[in-house]
Amino acid sequence: MIELIVGSKGKGKTKELLKKASDAVNTATGSIVYLDKSSQHMYELPNKIRLINVSNFPVASEDGFLGFISGVISQDHDLEYMFLDSFLKIANLYGADISGFIGQLAALSEKYHVNFIISVSMDSAELPEACKQYVSIAL
Repeated sequence: MIELIVGSKGKGKTKELLKKASDAVNTATGSIVYLDKSSQHMYELPNKIRLINVSNFPVASEDGFLGFISGVISQDHDLEYMFLDSFLKIANLYGADISGFIGQLAALSEKYHVNFIISVSMDSAELPEACKQYVSIAL
């Protein structure tokens, strides 16, 4: 499953993502990972969620980020949820068409049964048509 939380900067996407992550702790039977550009939200997340600060790793391209996500999945066979905050920044996709990347995440989700919940700093009207089906919250 892919869920997108979309809206322009400052609209509250991170707040919604943190709430969804905290709620997932109550229902998840597997592990939960939260990817972000910093460790700023470490104390806002339940301790059962693993926060990974992507900026601590040499991820410099869209392909590198997909490899990073694949590595996280390969190391945790119980992974159930992956929350991606500041998606455009950590995936190096500012100004790019995200539909191909979201399609690759959808394939990973189906194959490995990982739910991806992603905050995207983009107005829903600007979102590529292929991604609109995944929008769960538009702010």
